[in-house]
Parts: sequence; C-alpha cells; structure tokens
Amino acid sequence: MARAARPLGVPTRGTTNPNRLRRMDNWIVETCADVLRDAVDPVVVDLGYGATPVTAVELRARLAVRVRADVRVVGLEIDPVRVAAAQPAADPPGLTFARGGFELAGLRPALVRAANVLRQYDEGEVPDAWATLTARLAPGGLLVEGTCDELGRLGGWVLLDADGPRSLTLAARLSTLRSPAELAERLPKALIHRNVPGERIHDLIEALDDAWRAAAGYAPFGPRQRWLHSVAAIRAQGWPVLDRPTRWRHGELTVPWPTIAPL
Repeated sequence: MARAARPLGVPTRGTTNPNRLRRMDNWIVETCADVLRDAVDPVVVDLGYGATPVTAVELRARLAVRVRADVRVVGLEIDPVRVAAAQPAADPPGLTFARGGFELAGLRPALVRAANVLRQYDEGEVPDAWATLTARLAPGGLLVEGTCDELGRLGGWVLLDADGPRSLTLAARLSTLRSPAELAERLPKALIHRNVPGERIHDLIEALDDAWRAAAGYAPFGPRQRWLHSVAAIRAQGWPVLDRPTRWRHGELTVPWPTIAPL
C-alpha cells in the first residue's frame, strides 16, 4: 500500500480560544457567501485549527445557519495528536477533522480559512504558501488568510483567489481600541514587517490613526461613531475604502490589495 504524502508545512503553536475568529467568520459570512451558495460541493477547509477544534466548530455553525445548511467544514491539522483530539467534536458530514497541510489533504474546497497559520513563517515564504493553497481551490474558490490576537480583538486578513490577493481587511473590537495603530501588531505576515515609512501599509495605518485623533470629538458618542468618522475621513482623502458603512460599524476597514501591496 502506498504511503500517504506527508502534509506540507509545519505545526502551528496551536493557541486558540472560543470566539477568537468571530470577526473573521462574520466577515466571511457577509463577503464570501456567494461562493458557497453557488458551489456544487460546498466544502470549507479550516486550515490549522489549533490544539482544540473550537473555532472549526464555530465556523461550521455560523456558515450552516447564515449561508448554507449543507456546508461541509473540514478541519485540517498537521499534528496527528490534534486530529485525534478533535474527533469527539466531529459531526459528519457537516464537520470532520483530518490530517493535512498546505496541500489541503487532496480536497478542492470552495473556501479556505487559514488563520494564524503563516505568522510563524518567514515573509519570503508567504507567496509560495498562497500559491500552493489557491492552486488547490475549486474553480472560483477563495482563500482568507490572516492573523488576530489571542482574544480576537484585533485582526487583519487577506482575501485571495486563483489570481492572487484581492483585498486587505483590518478589524477591531471598538470598545477596547485605544488607537488604530494597534492594528499594526496583527497585520498578516505578508505585511507585518512592511509597516515602516515608505511602505503603503504604513501610510494607511498612519492616515487612519491621524483620522482617529482628529475624530476625538466624537468619542462621547461612543467608539463606533469615532471609527465611522475616521474611515469616512480617509475615504474622503482618496483611500479606496471598500464595503459600506454597515460593515464599517463592525470595526472593519477593507481596501483593495494594490493599495497597500509591499513596494
């Protein structure tokens, strides 16, 4: 019998918490729903779910309730111990767990969520990882890759398709946000070392931080109003902010990838 190919990649630290990926999941539900609704086989891969399967369980629940009841989430981990530990949480066919890495265990998913996976890699390894993952997507499929803090208060992720990166989203829990500059700590690996003068991502965060300070007068009305006015201000300056204020209200900011791509 032929031996199974070794999964591509290295195990993550495995750190996870309930609701850590809620902001990313809610954005996926709103932004990527069509690709799942249109899919012949609505398979979603949760790549590198961690030491416990809680975020995969949450992703399945959110997608099944809000997008498509027959969605199938497959949690993949390189570490076989983590795969075995996750089995009690499985609910086939809607939620299963298997061993796999960047090769996606031979699956052709409509969507891949890779959260806090590439953070431990070198920046130079990111393009190859992106290319490996997107090459294994189903036609029209999407990859959401990014990172967040341990409690999910700050995050940033890239949306990619077969042609490469399409957009960057920054997201924050506004009730605990002191300054948009904090978002720099949770940029995706492709950008986290680029937050320096002369790089476009630095310009974006600096513009948002300046707008936040200028909107201090709205603070008595709550951080949401302050954020809304900050995002509107940078859009007025010429930043091509995507989505509508209904998404901004959630502490999100999405811009086209070319706007902030590394120089």
